[in-house]
Amino acid sequence: MDNGQDKSKLKFGLIGRNISYSFSRGYFAKKFEKENLNFTYENFDLTSIDKFPVIFENNPNLKGLNVTIPYKEQIIPYLDKVSKKAQKIGAVNTIRIKNKKIIGYNTDYYGFKKSITPHLTKYHKNALILGTGGASKAIAYALEKLQIEYDFVSRNKTQKVKYQYSDLTPELIRLYKIIINCTPVGTYPNVDQCPNIPYEGITSSHILYDLIYNPERTKFLQFGEMKGAAIINGLQMLELQAEKSWEIWNRS
Repeated sequence: MDNGQDKSKLKFGLIGRNISYSFSRGYFAKKFEKENLNFTYENFDLTSIDKFPVIFENNPNLKGLNVTIPYKEQIIPYLDKVSKKAQKIGAVNTIRIKNKKIIGYNTDYYGFKKSITPHLTKYHKNALILGTGGASKAIAYALEKLQIEYDFVSRNKTQKVKYQYSDLTPELIRLYKIIINCTPVGTYPNVDQCPNIPYEGITSSHILYDLIYNPERTKFLQFGEMKGAAIINGLQMLELQAEKSWEIWNRS
């Protein structure tokens, strides 16, 4: 990682809003300690995306960033370049700084695709994606690569949203054997909340995947487990995307 900077001062970080809970900071702190790397990882909690350029002014040794809610889409106009995959997805969750150029990537799709693949069977031909934020775009891209059809569910109907929550019935839920929660509903400390779907339609042939990792078993996943469905939380996806980010930051 020789780029002319003092290696001992290289810095990485996360940008988002209200990110004190951050998975990334703890993950990379452990990684740096384990691998005896004298790097730092810092949370950059931004009230609005227009504060983004200040990070670079104040941190000249910044090498890479992760991006989380709500800036995965809003960050794009601030970048010098966006990878082809991130362009197709329309969201960025990883930034590499090289030769003073800010380059955007997406590793969410990789983490999701790799973590769900071992659970897929012949039943899993179509999916419902709950939510339409930046993460949901990466999920949709991964499902396309897996040749799984999908439809979006949101509170508001738009051109790309097929269903509102009020449209969902148990019969409809039975038709979609993969249901993915890309909303923050159910995240700690609001552990008694869950997406408003008719859970009675869930069967043992279903996969319920929640991008939330805290708590480990959200109410959404608990309802799935009660019906005998396979359940997956967001932790492995986060670990996989974090390692992919690290790989991108270390490219020559």
